[in-house]
This record gives sequence, structure tokens and C-alpha cells, in this order.
Amino acid sequence: MSHTPVAVRTPVQKAALAVSAVFALVGIAGFIPGLTTNYDTMMFAGHESRAMLLGIFMVSILHNLVHLAFGVVGFLMSRTAHGAYWYLVGGGIVYLLLWLYGLVIDHDSAANFVPLNTADNWLHLLLGIGMMGLGFALGRNAGSRRV
Repeated sequence: MSHTPVAVRTPVQKAALAVSAVFALVGIAGFIPGLTTNYDTMMFAGHESRAMLLGIFMVSILHNLVHLAFGVVGFLMSRTAHGAYWYLVGGGIVYLLLWLYGLVIDHDSAANFVPLNTADNWLHLLLGIGMMGLGFALGRNAGSRRV
């Protein structure tokens, strides 16, 4: 009788999988009328889109696709502790940069192509801090070595 080895995930891998699942679900939710208000106004990109996920966060087709892609990347990177660490830390940096971008652009300008609003900005700040915190707290040794 042979035993198939069972993959044991580290805490940082589990965290990266959970974050990835949330991003994927948010990306899907952005395409569901009802969960997304003003769905009929959704555009591919740009601040003219008035579609709002949960009636709070501005979304567009591009915004939803980015969330889906971020989820897929996380699923792939969470296969190793090293990848999961860098997904969380690198993704946290990306979201902090997106937060800064959202602070400096005029939300009614063409520069707001994602699109972003104040609620998105606060969420991006929390995501950036949270993802980096998870990466640093759970992946202490994973960032410097491949597992």
C-alpha cells in the first residue's frame, strides 16, 4: 500500500491563498448585477463608470479583471512559502502605491482610469498594510529562501 504525500501548507501559504480567494471573489462579484449597483453604467475603464461594488467601491471591467488576475497570481504564487511571502509583501507594496496614486490624482480626470474613489483609497491602504503585515508576520524565513 503506497501513501501519497500530502502537501502541508505553511501559515504564509494559507494566508496568501485566503487573500487570493478574496481577490478572485471580489473580481467575480464586480460582474454580478445587484452586488454591483449601477451595473448598466459599467465601462471598460475610466472614471465615467458609475458601477459600484456593494454600492461603495467604484468598479469597471478593467478593475474587476485586475482583481481576478491578482487572485490567480496569488493562487499560483502560494504554491511555495517563498512565493506566498512575495505575493503578500509585493502585493502590499502594489496596493500602497495604488493608494498613493489615488490620493494624488483628480478623481474626475482621465488619470483616474481604474477608477478609484475615496472608499477605494482607504481600502487600498488597509490592503497594503494588511498584506505586508501578513507576509512579514507569517513568512519570517520564507522571503530569503525558496521552500
